[in-house]
Amino acid sequence: MNADEYQAEATETMQFNKDDEKALSIVILGLNGEVGGLSTEYKKKMRDGDSYAIFREKIIEELGDIIWYLTSIATIEKIPLSEILEYNLKKTRERWVDLHSEDQLNLGSEFFDDGCEETEQFPREFVAEFSEGFDKNGKKCVDIYVNGEKFGNPIRDNHYEDDYYRYHDLFHFSYVTVLGWSPTARGLMHKKRRSNDLINEIEDGGRAIVIDEAISALVFEHARNHNFYDGIKTIDEQLLHTIRQLTRHLEVKKATPRQWEQAILTGFDVWRKMRKEKTGRVVCNLHEKTMFFEKLS
Repeated sequence: MNADEYQAEATETMQFNKDDEKALSIVILGLNGEVGGLSTEYKKKMRDGDSYAIFREKIIEELGDIIWYLTSIATIEKIPLSEILEYNLKKTRERWVDLHSEDQLNLGSEFFDDGCEETEQFPREFVAEFSEGFDKNGKKCVDIYVNGEKFGNPIRDNHYEDDYYRYHDLFHFSYVTVLGWSPTARGLMHKKRRSNDLINEIEDGGRAIVIDEAISALVFEHARNHNFYDGIKTIDEQLLHTIRQLTRHLEVKKATPRQWEQAILTGFDVWRKMRKEKTGRVVCNLHEKTMFFEKLS
């Protein structure tokens, strides 16, 4: 039996009018009750252990009831159950697929700037050197060189506290490395796609740069409350959802939550090392989606 066949047969067992305005409330409340029943059965299993011999039978019963109520919600909302299952699997794969699997690495051969002249492409491999010093006012700042060329102006924290946000361009580099995207880095590397007026305005223009910077600042504040992601392997779903909402009109909308997570964690892994050393070299490889920190000799 496939999902839609089950949905059709389950609909015939409804003891209420599915078109009634109260129908959705009935099934949602029923679903809550069944989830509670599942918890009760699990409690018995924890209490009695293997002596609770009918646990498997009860689990099948409770899960079946939960599926019936979930299916009924879909029916009332006129959504095929197969559509929901397909969407969920797609979402789950995008969230948890291994970015370093062979299939995913093969995807790394496709970049947003493929087909552009080399002068409008991100270098597929590059080295960024960071050195910390002081500006003319005696404030700590960072100078950055990418493949030997100056990358923007010296950067300060622009904060009351010494919070090392002056190294935040590492996050833009990690977006470039894992996602092939960063309007901020593209501009400062002089790689804007000026040969295409529309792409230059929308993808590489001011609004996209603001979004790029906003994501960097947003994630940094989230990371501050989570030990700057030291020892953390996954990032909150809501944060990833917000980032995708901010970028849904841009080319990077193709990036999956898992790819964004990897880009963020990669950037912070290097940022923590740079914060400790105060200077260093970062080696980025877009094909392999890798970014490594090296001490300067």
